[in-house]
Formats: sequence, structure tokens, C-alpha cells
Amino acid sequence: MSTVKILPHPDPQMLDGKTVPGRSMRPRDAATLIVLRNDGKERRVLMGKRHEAHAFMPNKFVFPGGRLDTADCRLTVEHGLHPQVEEKLLLKMRGKPSRSRARGLGLAAIREAFEETGLIIGQKASRMPRTSDASWKAFFESGYVPDLSGLRYFARAITPPGRPRRFDARFFVIDASHVVNIDNPYAVHTEELLDRYWLTFDEARQQELPWITREILRMLEDALSVTPELRPDHGVHFQRMQGSNWVFETL
Repeated sequence: MSTVKILPHPDPQMLDGKTVPGRSMRPRDAATLIVLRNDGKERRVLMGKRHEAHAFMPNKFVFPGGRLDTADCRLTVEHGLHPQVEEKLLLKMRGKPSRSRARGLGLAAIREAFEETGLIIGQKASRMPRTSDASWKAFFESGYVPDLSGLRYFARAITPPGRPRRFDARFFVIDASHVVNIDNPYAVHTEELLDRYWLTFDEARQQELPWITREILRMLEDALSVTPELRPDHGVHFQRMQGSNWVFETL
């Protein structure tokens, strides 16, 4: 059963974007990865700072992530999503729900994290999947294939209408123990994130954050205060505009 809260229209400044005239863009599927590191005195999260030249959220600290690519949905994997995570991803999926798209969202999160931070979430390959996609070829050159089993689907948010970019973003959480090169990331050349930062929750809150990133951090810290590890069937926090209202739903 899902629960729904209808809230007042948020302040546009809190939603980090200026309304642009004309027809509203259709949101594009996207995936974000929150890597949690628990090997110090305080839990830390992986973040990066976006380049100042970006039209969408310049200079903001964000989690690695980006849009879903066709290749993500076509890739076959040995180590798939936990069945309960996959079922959650199918709930209220726009268009025709498909397991290949659900799997693709998890793969997009892993691919984007590799492209932007050089971190590999995978296992040694018994065989390499076939793909013509340059990003996945670069991942496979490491000798690893992606491992989706540790991903936990935590939240979803759709950018409000009228913004210069709109995404239907799924936020995945994974423990850093699933990262095979945590202290030796691959060298990456990206214009997305300027550098990697492992920040405590308090340190992260002091940075210039998009409103939704700050909201996800708050909810995640609350969830982890109850249980140190997220269960595969953990409720998914889903936020989006519906008419003139901001709807907050737990799936």
C-alpha cells in the first residue's frame, strides 16, 4: 500500500530552477547513486561539484548520476537487481513498465558513477557482455562486470514543469563495500563533476546543494538512524508536481 501527502506548492527557488516559457519538456528517465562509506568514525557519502558552465544546477554539490541510455536497457547482466528492488522500480513507471528498463536504471546509476568518479561496482567477469556502447566498453576493460545486487532503491523525484531540464530521477543507495576500487579509482575525464568528495552528512549539508539533494540527504539520514542498512523492500519516497500541488508518496 502506498501513502500520499499533498503539500503546498514549493517555493520555486527551493526547487533550483527558473521557469522557462513555452511547452513543458517531458521528463527523461535518470538514475542517481548514493555511495555510503562506513569505515571511519562517521558515515560519509560520495558527492561531486558540478561545473559552473552547466545550464542545470551549476556549482552545486550532487551525487553522481545522469540520464538513462538505450544501451543500459539492452545490456545483459550476470548479477541482477534484488527481486524486491526490481518490483519497486516497476511501480508507477511512466509508459509501459518493463523489467529491462528497471534493470537499465540500476545499470545507468553504476555507469554514471564510473564515468564521473572512476569507481567500479561490479564483480570479476566470467564472460564479457556484448555491447557497442563506448561507456560500457570502458567499464568492461577493467575486467569487471556490473553487479546490481547491492543497490537499494530509496527515492524518486520528477523535476517540476517549466525547468530547462526535466528528469524522472531514481535515487539508489549502495554501501561502499560493493565498490571494488574504493581507494584507487580509475582516472576519468569528465565535464560533469569537478572532483570527488567523501563528506559526512553534516559536511554535506554545509555545501551548496540542490533542494532535492538536501531533501534526499535528510530522508536518508532519518532512515539510517532507524536501521543501519536499508532493506530491499524499504519504502520509496516519490515526489513530483500534480497540478498545482507537490505530492509526496511512499511506494
